[in-house]
Formats: sequence, C-alpha cells, structure tokens
Amino acid sequence: MTDQSPILLAHILNGPDRGICDEATLIHTLREETLGWVHLSGTHAAAEDWIMRHLDYLDPQAAEALLDVDTRPRMSRMGDGMIVILRGMNWNEGEDPEDMVSVRMYIDAHRIVTISRKRVRSIEKLDADIRAGRGPETAGAFLFQLIEYLVGGIGNFQRTLDQEAEKLEDAVILEGTESLRRSVVDMRLQVIAALRFLIPQRDVLGDITRSGSPFIDANTRREIEEEAIKMTRIVEDMEELRDQTMVLREELSGQLSDRLNKNMFVMSVASVVFLPLGFITGLFGVNVAGMPGTQNSNAFLYLCLACVGIVILQIGGLMWLRWIGRRR
Repeated sequence: MTDQSPILLAHILNGPDRGICDEATLIHTLREETLGWVHLSGTHAAAEDWIMRHLDYLDPQAAEALLDVDTRPRMSRMGDGMIVILRGMNWNEGEDPEDMVSVRMYIDAHRIVTISRKRVRSIEKLDADIRAGRGPETAGAFLFQLIEYLVGGIGNFQRTLDQEAEKLEDAVILEGTESLRRSVVDMRLQVIAALRFLIPQRDVLGDITRSGSPFIDANTRREIEEEAIKMTRIVEDMEELRDQTMVLREELSGQLSDRLNKNMFVMSVASVVFLPLGFITGLFGVNVAGMPGTQNSNAFLYLCLACVGIVILQIGGLMWLRWIGRRR
C-alpha cells in the first residue's frame, strides 16, 4: 500500500484468491460475498474519506463508530453485522501498557473492517497467521482469534502485575521504607487505569456470545464464551489486586506512623529526663550572692551526684509507670 492510502493490511480470507491483495481487489472483494479484511490507520488524513467513498454501503452509524477518536469497549448489532470496539494492552515503545489501545471493527459474514490509531500486537499476530496460511477463514473465526489474542495479552499484563505485587508485599512487610510508597501508588494507578476498560470489555464479550449473530456458529460462540470467562476472571483478579494495593498502602502508612510515634516517644522520654536537670544546672548557673556551695571545693561533685540520683529516680519512676521497659 502507498503512503497516500490509509490501508495498513488487506487480505482475502477465503476462496481461491485467498491471501494478500491490492487496494483495487480489496475494494471489489468487500462488496462481494468473498470474505475480505482491511485494516486502516485511524491517524491517516485520508482514512475518513476512504471509508466514506469505498464503504458507502455500510450503515452511517457504523462509519461514525469506526472513525470515533474517544471510544470505550462496546458491541452494537447492525443488521447481519455488528460494530465491535475492543481494547488491548499498549505495548508500544515508550508508552504505558495500561493506556490501552482501541480496535474498532465492523464485521459481517462477507467483510471485516478494522481501524486503530496505534499499533496493536493482536492485529499484527493475525496478519502473521494469515501470511503463514493458518489464519481464520470465516468472520466468526476471525472475531474469536482477535478476542483470544487481546485477552491473552491482558492476561499476561495481569500476571506480571501479580508477580510485582507479591514482591512489593514482601518489601513492605520486611522493609517498610518511605521509598515504597511511590511504588504502591504507581501500581494502584496502573490497576485502576486498566479496569476502566477491562470492566466494560468483559461485558462486551458476554454481549457478543448472546448476540445471535448469523456469522458466529455454535462452536465459535462456545469458544468466545470461554474467552469471556477468562476476561471475567482477569477482571476479578485485577479488582482483588486493586484492593491488595490499598491494603499495602495502609500497612505501609501504619508502619511509618508507628515508627514516627516511637521516635516521638523516645524524644518525649528524653525531654522528661533532662527537663529537671536543665532546671537545676540553670539554677546553679545564676551568678548572684548566696548560692550554696560556692566556698566548698566538693560542691560540683555533690551537684553531679545529685543529678545522677535524680536521673536514676526518674528512670525508676518511668519503669514503674511502664513508660519504658516492658510495655503492657
């Protein structure tokens, strides 16, 4: 395909001419009963014009849904076809996986049109399968294969987060340092950002299995149901992970608070011990007549011994009150 064309991939999926095709053949195929698939770049300047000119037979709402910039996972029946919008993990370099990429799709028994604004690994895997001669040959099989790849990528992301959460939990329990606070918050934000799309995507997969679309046979429907179950489990695990990060944050805050309280307690005890000593030394430091011991060469020794005795009495009193030593 040329730079002037928004087409990224074009395949005939069944029939004697199965394989990669040029733009002219694709446009003809999409109007016929042979199953064709085209994948478009949503950021290409000519994408909207191409859809309006060459897919003018589609429902206007379908064209509008394909061109939407801000989307959420959803499924809508349109005659014998459907609009499906799904999300996959964003594995593009320099971007966050939880900032999920959108795949917009119109699909019926004879044509599949997909469009995305960023690279989608699941689309690239489908392309590689078709080039290798093992790709889907029906619209239902294509939909299932795409869903399987998307759910598989999401599952890998969830398992990675689970492993990181286990390491973080051990670090919080063993170390409990202030630096872990940022890690806990970052993981919680990752989970929340992903759940924003995963929860509606779980519902979409359930809607697809119940849609009764004529191009999805019974066997393919059962396979999609299995992916819907996997998606449900992933959402439940992510929700549990979200709660786990909240518990970790509370545990870390509790440890830091206990540490601060302990330090404040030590400072308080030190203040209690040295307050009377400061008073006595301050009093005997007054440079006025009449101070006792000014003529006695042992007066300083007596003062030191008196201070030591006061400290011993204070420590004994604090231990009796159980402020220090064994705590109740």
